[in-house]
Amino acid sequence: MANYLGLGVVEAYGDDEYDVEYEDDWMPAAERAARRWQQTQEESEPARIVMVRPRKYDDALTVGQHFREGCAVVMDVAGMATAEATRMVDFAAGLAYGCDGRIERIADKIFLLAPAEVEVSSV
Repeated sequence: MANYLGLGVVEAYGDDEYDVEYEDDWMPAAERAARRWQQTQEESEPARIVMVRPRKYDDALTVGQHFREGCAVVMDVAGMATAEATRMVDFAAGLAYGCDGRIERIADKIFLLAPAEVEVSSV
């Protein structure tokens, strides 16, 4: 009865109850990419670079999916109309910025989206 009324012994909460790990779907994109990158390194798998040649702006989902998984993405927008290519590059720049990565132009109408964990150097 004392416990029911709140007069019983109060148990202290352990710190373990506050150590919450995100589910992958709810984890911030940059943290999710960093975790996948770390898992890849621990498993000794080589880093992945994905080549994408979008034909329309709807293909931005494919670019975003690969980049958020921690892959470096080479995006060739040469096959797109100029207006759509501009939109695609704007999307990719926002994606890279939002996930703490970067975007670099490597050739005419070809861009590299590099996650934060990938080091890019030019020689």
